[in-house]
Amino acid sequence: MTVNVRTIAAPPQAVWDVLADGWLYPLWVVGATRMRAVDEDWPAVGSRIHHSAGVWPAAIDDNTEVREADPPRRLHLRAKGWPLGEADVVIELEASGAGTRVTIREDAVQGPGTLVPELFRAPLLKWRNTETLRRLAYVVEGRAAR
Repeated sequence: MTVNVRTIAAPPQAVWDVLADGWLYPLWVVGATRMRAVDEDWPAVGSRIHHSAGVWPAAIDDNTEVREADPPRRLHLRAKGWPLGEADVVIELEASGAGTRVTIREDAVQGPGTLVPELFRAPLLKWRNTETLRRLAYVVEGRAAR
């Protein structure tokens, strides 16, 4: 499992507000290219966002489901991206001064992605989530500045 951490210059509720708006998902998640639908009760446990990944015309439609939600502290997701498989993603928010320490833990849990040795899988996930946290910070801090 990979772990990425970044401090965002906004309180945990501001970060949670972005996570809780499923329509913003492709703005901060690397690989997500568009939203098709967001369940009305997102991010309640069992709710889903329906997104696409990849570049048109080879975009793949799939979804991400909430496994656990503890606002504004923790969001556990099962992200699907077949044919690569599925990943567990846990996002934890912790107040840090006037900001929020955001930790993302991710690993493949089902499908062909699990066949890739961790030695190769981990650096790719680490790189991807470094950029994901950078994008999340841009969205959260940009909204907080308004």
